[in-house]
Amino acid sequence: MLNKKLEVGLNKQINEELYSSYIYLSMCAYFESKNLSGFAKWMRMQSQEEYLHANKLYDYVIQKGGRVALTQIGTPKAEWKSVLEVFEDTLAHEKFISKCIDELVNLAHEEKDHATTNFLQWYVSEQVEEEANATKIVDDLKMVGENNYGIFMLDRELGQRKAEAADAE
Repeated sequence: MLNKKLEVGLNKQINEELYSSYIYLSMCAYFESKNLSGFAKWMRMQSQEEYLHANKLYDYVIQKGGRVALTQIGTPKAEWKSVLEVFEDTLAHEKFISKCIDELVNLAHEEKDHATTNFLQWYVSEQVEEEANATKIVDDLKMVGENNYGIFMLDRELGQRKAEAADAE
């Protein structure tokens, strides 16, 4: 049976992951409106990945005998000044999610729930990857600045993103 404190924490994280999916879908829509289909594809895939992360948590709560409690999701930002600002927001959000995961791991340790601690290690590793990916894109965008050719090339590159096998779990 899942500890009540962890059930509350895991449910909060389910909501954070669903909101992440919503944020990235809003970013996708922004890029679509700017005719940046590669950036849009990258964000749509990011949105889908976050939805899968939420479902993985959802399934774990159920498997451990807990109750999933979904809460209201806020309205995400819809406009940005630049492609760089979108990815700076992405990086900031991924850092926030990393902090949330760390707090959840700490709670699992405090509650001596080894199964949940073990389960959450996947998210810890995933967040390292998420932050690294966002950091690289921010750095690339800073390098090209407002150069349209550079933005065009990055749009093409990010449009090549493929779904990762781990996301299908």
